[in-house]
Amino acid sequence: MTRCIPRPPLAPLVLLLLATLAGCAPQARALDSEERAFEGQNYRVVSIDLKREPLTLHWRAPDSGEPFGSIDSLRQWGEKHGRRLLFAANAGIYDAAFKPLGLYVEGGKRLVPLNMAHGNPASGNFSLLPNGVFAIYPDGKAAVETSADFKADGREAAWATQSGPMLVIDGQINPAFVHDSDSLKWRSGVCARTPRNVVFAVSEAPVNFHAFARLFRDELGCRDALFLDGTISQFYLDGEGYAGAPAFMVKPYAGMFAVFAPE
Repeated sequence: MTRCIPRPPLAPLVLLLLATLAGCAPQARALDSEERAFEGQNYRVVSIDLKREPLTLHWRAPDSGEPFGSIDSLRQWGEKHGRRLLFAANAGIYDAAFKPLGLYVEGGKRLVPLNMAHGNPASGNFSLLPNGVFAIYPDGKAAVETSADFKADGREAAWATQSGPMLVIDGQINPAFVHDSDSLKWRSGVCARTPRNVVFAVSEAPVNFHAFARLFRDELGCRDALFLDGTISQFYLDGEGYAGAPAFMVKPYAGMFAVFAPE
């Protein structure tokens, strides 16, 4: 007859450790986000490591084909599909029909072609040249370059959005910007500080283009940076809420950047 020996009770410290690990398991790693003061203005800066944080673009819901329109709708869609939204931002300028005004590539599919039209006042800041493209390529590396350079390179992107104007071009501030301009708006932008490190910034108060470009060049160390949008720009950060323009200024978006927690 086999004799069963009772298992001794787990020590309280071990039980506490197991409970702690179980409670932490579903928690996603927080993104690198900080409030940054520069030249008397405050900015929210979010750094994304593409090796561990998949940055994607979203315009229409795959199941319905309808535009998401808002970060909150994107977040709710993610929850419905078991995906937790960690970060989201407007991905650039769009037209009156809520369609991206320039190149838009989502999951390797070019949904809107590169827009090389020049000087159309109806395009707003998009027509302030040079405009540019933010792209992530199939090898997982990101880059920001002028639309002309992107076209000349001829590389197919996995994810891409065209917006404008360029804020910083090869280490130089866009020469169209005026240092003491009184055109003050909430503004958002993006750069690829390295091919694997993408940096987003949104102003917490209205600033002019030149000041915003200086932030990217002089404070964030970006040699090329792209303006995304102004006035309506917000970032969503899981656990922190929204940063950027006040809620009453925000209108529906077209494409949006997103980082979802790994499934």
